[in-house]
Amino acid sequence: MSTFDSPSGVLPDQLSTPDEIARFVVEAAVSAPSVSNTQPWWFYVVDREIGMHADDERGLPVADPDGREMMISCGAALFTARVALRSLGIVPKVRILPEQDLPTLVAKIDLSETVPAADYERELFAAIRKRRTHRGGFDHEPVPDALVTELRVEASKEGANLRILGDEAQRDGLAAVVQAGDFALRHEPARAREQAHWATAPGSKRRDGVPPTAYPARQARIEPNFPARDFARGRGWGLPPDGTGRPPGSAGVVALLTTSSDRPRDWIAAGQALQRTLLFAASCGLSAALHSQPLELPQLREFTRAQFCEGAFPQMILRFGTTGQAAVSIRRPVEDVLL
Repeated sequence: MSTFDSPSGVLPDQLSTPDEIARFVVEAAVSAPSVSNTQPWWFYVVDREIGMHADDERGLPVADPDGREMMISCGAALFTARVALRSLGIVPKVRILPEQDLPTLVAKIDLSETVPAADYERELFAAIRKRRTHRGGFDHEPVPDALVTELRVEASKEGANLRILGDEAQRDGLAAVVQAGDFALRHEPARAREQAHWATAPGSKRRDGVPPTAYPARQARIEPNFPARDFARGRGWGLPPDGTGRPPGSAGVVALLTTSSDRPRDWIAAGQALQRTLLFAASCGLSAALHSQPLELPQLREFTRAQFCEGAFPQMILRFGTTGQAAVSIRRPVEDVLL
């Protein structure tokens, strides 16, 4: 009998057929983070195999013309599927980009082998429902150095590097880069329209995009300031402030997730490393904020690479810390993404 929560409440030992397993796994996988909550993926099941495709109709042609962020999102969902399979005692044998003629086929996962799940794999699975993207500052309680080191180790297990910016000048500099990227996004009409498409209105029945329950109505002060995307755009949407006159929040631990190369395979690896790190952080009581605005602009991404990454390729900007704030996101039902 399982001692941890599944996304649907179904216990792993109640599953018997490939279709039941696939539904369980996909229901977990769709909880993964994706840029603007586009959820750009769909899955299929055939015999003892689950396949995952990128859904390029859910791409962002202005912000992400090469599909880099789409593949990072798919990588995050792929890692979540792996964790769900391990919770069932299945060893996921994954082939990345297995067919040259199908560039949207992100992975095939063979389900034939079984080995009982380890305790840490169960803990990662339990963290799937805890993880939420945070948009704001953190408490001023420092994250222990040992935990920061473990975050780096988790990212390295998926072939990526989590670069911690421990120097105050570096944090200030990266904050300025995020501010510049956010300013450009707000003031370029095509980018602003694309983002507005994925900002769902209060009361909307959509199951994708970023709902007002997922961000504050007013940006809280952070030092140094790492602005979140402005989904409300002056319409008063978002969660009400939880107090007035509060001191500025902490930026927390600031990091860059990088890869040594910059191909679709690397983007998928970055997504898997991202989700592995986020789930580990959630299992330790940490929240994370994600910033990708400047990495959507070629000049700012190259500047970030040169100034902060020692020539490696930046894939995501992250901040880690503790917070009592909670956000509620939305996901498409399994029926919409599993064939």
